[in-house]
Amino acid sequence: MRTEQELKNVVREKYAKIAENGKVENAASCCGATDPSTKVYNIMTDDYSETEGYVTDADLGLGCGLPTQFARIKKGDTVIDLGSGAGNDCFVARHETGAEGKVLGIDFTPAMIQKARTNAEKLGFNNVEFREGDIDNMPVNDNFADVMVSNCVLNLVPNKKKVIGEILRVLKPGGHFSISDIVLVGDLPEALRHDAEMYAGCVAGAIQKDEYLGYIEKAGFESVTLQKEKPINIPDDILQKYLSQSEMEEFKKGETGIFSITVYAEKPGGSSKKPKVKLSELQSNDCDPGSGCC
Repeated sequence: MRTEQELKNVVREKYAKIAENGKVENAASCCGATDPSTKVYNIMTDDYSETEGYVTDADLGLGCGLPTQFARIKKGDTVIDLGSGAGNDCFVARHETGAEGKVLGIDFTPAMIQKARTNAEKLGFNNVEFREGDIDNMPVNDNFADVMVSNCVLNLVPNKKKVIGEILRVLKPGGHFSISDIVLVGDLPEALRHDAEMYAGCVAGAIQKDEYLGYIEKAGFESVTLQKEKPINIPDDILQKYLSQSEMEEFKKGETGIFSITVYAEKPGGSSKKPKVKLSELQSNDCDPGSGCC
């Protein structure tokens, strides 16, 4: 079994290569990281094209949701994007914060940081910054951000519990996050679960949905809400690299599911504290009434 650092190195190497590609090449693979499928499958990403603040050059097709759509960002907010890539969600967030706010993107791949900075300079955004660093050890002081977002990134980090603890540390009291990520219901086949390529491709690094939400609740967050959920289907020509025909058929008819979820939660404190929502009360179709997804 690979160590945490070895897995991080796999992801860093893959995403350095992805930084050199465009959206079309990345959308033709599993979260941008595996060899292209024989058909162009955009199997995880949501469409940003109608989102205000969207910058085409910053969209590498690597996400699995639209966390900024649900993040309740206000003018003047300080926002952090975890795993900021080429800057797509940062630029959408900047549209919401306005020039009076601040947006910080954190990514551990130097090539992504450089690409994001180039995009920000082209746009003339002086209040958007990109820092190189691990999101399980953020280069940010305590109580810094009003809002945190992330798009298909925590599943790539071996120690997800540590990342969630870092989110709690860095958010201001009363601050909140909206995170899109990949989770599982049931166990993946061993070949998928242990393969490094599929780890970098967002699937093998995913954990059980209940475990993921449990980490958030146990960390002390309040108003934990599942804002959106959608199933992810891996194309046959990707699956057949890891499974026999009979294993593929068994996998497809089994109870195992791969899902993209968007989760919202608040750090205790602040003047607008809301009642805590227990995970036992959540259902898969729970949705923020103000988000427009209902």
